[in-house]
Amino acid sequence: MSVNKLIDLYTDYLLSSTTQTTATGFSKMVNSELSHDKITRMLSLGEINSKRLWKMTKPMCQEIQGEEGVIIIDDSVEEKQYTDMNELINWHFDHCIGRCIKGVNFVSSIYHNKSMSLPVCVEFIKKDIPYINKRGKLAYKSSKKKNEIFREMVNISVINLYFKYVLADIWYSSAKNMNFVKKECNRDFILAIKDNRKVALSVRDKENGEYVSIKSLKPEGCTMSVYFEQLDFPVLICKQVFKNKDGSTGTLYLASSDLNLSYDQITTIYKKRWRVEDYHKSVKSNASFAKSPTKTPITQESHFIASIMAYVKLERLSYRTSNNHFELKAKINTAAIKAARQELNRLSTPIFVQYKNTA
Repeated sequence: MSVNKLIDLYTDYLLSSTTQTTATGFSKMVNSELSHDKITRMLSLGEINSKRLWKMTKPMCQEIQGEEGVIIIDDSVEEKQYTDMNELINWHFDHCIGRCIKGVNFVSSIYHNKSMSLPVCVEFIKKDIPYINKRGKLAYKSSKKKNEIFREMVNISVINLYFKYVLADIWYSSAKNMNFVKKECNRDFILAIKDNRKVALSVRDKENGEYVSIKSLKPEGCTMSVYFEQLDFPVLICKQVFKNKDGSTGTLYLASSDLNLSYDQITTIYKKRWRVEDYHKSVKSNASFAKSPTKTPITQESHFIASIMAYVKLERLSYRTSNNHFELKAKINTAAIKAARQELNRLSTPIFVQYKNTA
């Protein structure tokens, strides 16, 4: 059986499963027509990688690409509390909960257009450098920074896809990233920025080194053209005030390199960035992302990318059926429950009754 067919079956298994996903469980799904060793070997070869993911999504990305397309880059952490530590499964800071957790940290580049959000590439943060931290304890850090990965992903997207804007949150809004997107990639960005950033209000102020905090400005509901210290081009900033689910008020500062945009256009385009959160949630909840007991970094990474490939299947089905991922998963689970009940009824029926019915 070809690797592509085996991956196709494995991703089906990840979408169908409601428990731990194991090689033995996969073998049972296909009625032992494929041994569990077959799937173990596939995960160990490292053939399920970001390049294969792109090969899967490329036709769909090309089908939906257009002027409204955007690239969204973000990272996420998924907890793997009971898995042994290695360079892949390690301690990572999760900014959503504000503390470090033991798990996997992955950065994804998403192409979004026409209601579809498709992963273009994914890379995992590998903590491969040991060091002694401030407490005198052994710790690990990554030899490759997230901002390096950001720039690589933007470059890959420029080569392969048509889009105008790069969207990302605060963690990727460095001046180096802004320069890279605007100058080297000839694209525009809309990025969230920290409220402690300082800006010059004119070229003259910039030349004189006169900078003020954006918190002292009043760009709410409108845009302002300002200058960052490390950029030689102006950007628009705006302040968005919104209500959280708990009723509290939040603020978000945005920076755009496209000077032709209005406040409403900036906030509307940036709203698309939240689709990456839907992607993270679906991969973790619907595609068995953290449910594999794989032990080595190469088998773990293979499983994680296979899970993302399973997400792509759900996204394609969602686009065709107008059902969201959780509705599709619920239908799969309902079908599984019905099949389980039929099997239970068969096992509960006395043998002589089965014989009588077949006589």
